[in-house]
Amino acid sequence: MALPDDRRTRKRLATRQNISDVATRLFMERGFDRVSIDDIAASADVARKTVFNHFARKEDMFFDLDALGREDLLAALAHRDAAVTLPETLRRFAHRAVAEGRPYIRFFEGSLRFMETIRDSSALQARAREMRDELAQTLAGGLAKALHRDGSDPLPKLAAAMIMAAWSVAFVEAHRIYQAGQDENAAAAAFLDIVDRGSAAVEAMLAAPA
Repeated sequence: MALPDDRRTRKRLATRQNISDVATRLFMERGFDRVSIDDIAASADVARKTVFNHFARKEDMFFDLDALGREDLLAALAHRDAAVTLPETLRRFAHRAVAEGRPYIRFFEGSLRFMETIRDSSALQARAREMRDELAQTLAGGLAKALHRDGSDPLPKLAAAMIMAAWSVAFVEAHRIYQAGQDENAAAAAFLDIVDRGSAAVEAMLAAPA
């Protein structure tokens, strides 16, 4: 007997989440490069084919939460108030995500191990750069539209690169502060302070006469 669509969807999402959770645990325990798809399938008690049905590549399992963060961020951009600039929209999004305890912007022992796992894997570092570049292109397109600039104009690209740089520095600094004192609130405050400063710098750059 076929499962109703809602039950089928819940089962599919539960399977995906289980694979992601098992894979992330193995990556952090053994190191990303020392875990195979077969290891993940066996530990998650699913077939190798099932793993690939949910994830196109191994890196996507590790960055599963980043995909959620990207969805939330793009939704914030898509529904932003036309009277609010794109850099300010992103700044507000960061504050809201921290206040709500969204899983992709938290600073605790697990997120610290997450960052360390990335540092230990050239494959994860390469994928992180790809994701950053993809998001920067999306932001540049949004900025070009908001500023009524041509897609080839370097200004939106510069602004997007500055925003991504600020967020990258903010994540690294927040985890450094957490590692030093295990203080989640201090780490979150440092993250938001750098995001705020980066947003202000981008706003000033965009407001400067050409």
